[in-house]
Amino acid sequence: MLENKNVKILIVDDEQFTRDIFCRQLSKKYSVDEAESAMIALDKIRNNKYHIVMTDLVMPGIDGMELLQQIKQEWPEISVVMISGKASIETAVQAMKSGAEELIEKPIEDLELLNIITDKILKNKWQAEEIVRLRNKLEENFDRSHIIGNNIEMQKIMEKIKLVAPLDTTILLNGETGVGKEVFAELIYKNSSRKNKKFVALNCGSLAENLLESTLFGHAKGSFTDAYKDKIGYFEEANGGTLFLDEITETSLTFQVKLLRALEKNVIRRVGGDKDINIDVRIIAATNKNLAEEVEKGNFREDLYYRLNVINITIPPLRERVDDIKLLSIEFTKIFSKKYNKANLSISEPVMAILTSAPWKGNVRELKNCIEHAVALAVHDKILPEDLPDNIWNNIQNSKNSYQQMLHLPYPKAKQIFEQRYLENLLKSTKGEITKAAEISEIKRQNLYSKMAKYNLNPEDYRN
Repeated sequence: MLENKNVKILIVDDEQFTRDIFCRQLSKKYSVDEAESAMIALDKIRNNKYHIVMTDLVMPGIDGMELLQQIKQEWPEISVVMISGKASIETAVQAMKSGAEELIEKPIEDLELLNIITDKILKNKWQAEEIVRLRNKLEENFDRSHIIGNNIEMQKIMEKIKLVAPLDTTILLNGETGVGKEVFAELIYKNSSRKNKKFVALNCGSLAENLLESTLFGHAKGSFTDAYKDKIGYFEEANGGTLFLDEITETSLTFQVKLLRALEKNVIRRVGGDKDINIDVRIIAATNKNLAEEVEKGNFREDLYYRLNVINITIPPLRERVDDIKLLSIEFTKIFSKKYNKANLSISEPVMAILTSAPWKGNVRELKNCIEHAVALAVHDKILPEDLPDNIWNNIQNSKNSYQQMLHLPYPKAKQIFEQRYLENLLKSTKGEITKAAEISEIKRQNLYSKMAKYNLNPEDYRN
């Protein structure tokens, strides 16, 4: 992010008093310039580089609206904040539609709002530039198929994967159930030197210990009742390629000893066999638990932990990247519309509001199942709230106010209940950060505070 004094702000207002107030407040942190008219402002913009222009809407000659439109046409990289003391609501809406970042009403009661708005704009600029930078770095010789998301944390993960995928080292993926750990494991495999060999995946928690050992290491004929012939295991099947071990913490300590030997010696022995077999396999392990804590509890071997935790990648839950929910929902709708032969199906605004406010404890997997359910039931050209699974609405509403019950409430009451739950989930997902909540919800900070007061919601309660 730019250093504060490298940030240049131009204040445009025909009132000297307003310019003085703005300049005095903002010059504490930023480099500030001023202009008494749009004509002077345009001349300054042509000869200087400004990051933000704050302009009055109502001015003699060229007004703020015309100035905004000209800036957006010739210098789209400049963020514009409108200042209004006389403009109508319609004019303010038009300004926002024309590309204004924010609208400040004067007189300003709390001058700190100027710094908050400026910091928000600069953060958005930096994040947008950072995402573009990361994407550009990724695009060269990097296959990111099936990974959807604009969230900056996801872009950073992509950059890290691009670096480690070719290194042939062991990788540990951390993340809640449903975040797509196997999808990320395949992404690493596809961008590795082993991409022309096999990718083999196994959920270690789905098999009993004896069956898990036989599945991974293979078995010799006669080693147990149903062993009618020799059989290779997943290690041999993935030889030269990649083996993905999901839910690695669900294995026993006894099995972990055998796995550690295979990883350290690059050899395995089939169950009931009498000779070692050399293997060349890259291991990607995954868990939804804190592996270090499992070691402390005695549930996981410390030596195996260090052997697996060479490169650690943590995949954030969906609730922490709310901005990706819309993208994923649209993509899943396209996929399932094709599957169920429902062309031109889209998501209605009420449904998108529900989707972006749901907690998604099951993460991407739960969202995907929800969209498939909705597409399958949709009978209109848009997915409607009644097409969603009941449990999605129940996650948002109190147990006393399920979606079916909400249908029988008067619209104002149903809307009020939804708004309250939306704000509660918004504050939870942003940990009480009002600036971030305003960005996600696209609700002005002042209005957000008013709505929280209406429902007696305190952001401090969500910050711990």
